[in-house]
Amino acid sequence: MMKKKLVIFDMDGLMFDTERIYYKAWQEAAKAYGYEITWEIYKQIVARNSRYIEKVLKQILGNDFPYEAVCEKKRTLADTQVETEGIQHKEGLLELLDNLDQKGIQKVVATSSMREKAIHYLTLGGIKDRFDWIICGCDVEESKPNPEIFLKAAAHLGIAPVDCMVLEDSKLGIKAARAAEMTGVLVPDLVQPDQEMLEDASYVVASLREVMALLD
Repeated sequence: MMKKKLVIFDMDGLMFDTERIYYKAWQEAAKAYGYEITWEIYKQIVARNSRYIEKVLKQILGNDFPYEAVCEKKRTLADTQVETEGIQHKEGLLELLDNLDQKGIQKVVATSSMREKAIHYLTLGGIKDRFDWIICGCDVEESKPNPEIFLKAAAHLGIAPVDCMVLEDSKLGIKAARAAEMTGVLVPDLVQPDQEMLEDASYVVASLREVMALLD
């Protein structure tokens, strides 16, 4: 049995099936302003905070790219779809949360999203109160793959990195987990793991349900 005191959860694409919604919303919002965000571009901004996303999109699409306007439209489109269709849990999420409660293992959300959105989505998903703490992109200076967000989560609860497990679906997230010297478990979503991701991950599983076996 792998002894861990804290499990750190990413949010989008890991707990919630939202990355498909975001990609479509980014596409439609950019198109409304005469720009195109392709899948290749989108992969570069997954799991990044807003400061980094703005920097990357302007580097690729030009300094005239109206980031604030496109981002606001993207947010409206995504929120409308989420409000209409609801938040879809990823397979095994609730079972895993119950399992961690039974084992007395603490739980933290560490997401690159802004706090208002994270709290809203976690509330819609009915799991906000299942976590001991929530840390967001606005709470750190550096975005993933920098390990700052994971290290802050562990420090807040007074838990050493070696006693932490990180659950991630993205390349940048799993790289950040490795940099934090934590056990990184990759649960692939839209982006299938390449060799680098496989090397950075301590474990690769098909769903959150399989994480329970790592702790048994």
